[in-house]
Amino acid sequence: MSDLFDHAAKFFQTLQTDICSAVVEADGGGRDFKADAWQRPGGGGGVARVLEGGVVFEKAGVNWSNVDGELPAELADHMPGQGQTFRATGVSLVLHPRSPMIPTTHANFRCLQRGDALWF
Repeated sequence: MSDLFDHAAKFFQTLQTDICSAVVEADGGGRDFKADAWQRPGGGGGVARVLEGGVVFEKAGVNWSNVDGELPAELADHMPGQGQTFRATGVSLVLHPRSPMIPTTHANFRCLQRGDALWF
């Protein structure tokens, strides 16, 4: 099961880069994303990427994370798998276009693992 989680983490990391490239191309204003790598004190980390002041996009954020840690027993009891150790990886994005005629986009894609249980 760990191989599938590791594959998902790599896929989401690549997806972040691909989405950012597509947003920069669609924006056409010569702006690029600024990246901010972060670490989670409980384990893992990620990269937050933000584009501001574009031609099409007023602001766009595309974030990738790969974290691990311990679940509170009360929460773990309501999840598939065993134990209190978890891993989570994913990509989230929010795109705010300048035009009020273009809808704002929010999306989250996640993979979670607890013990031998894994789900998206």
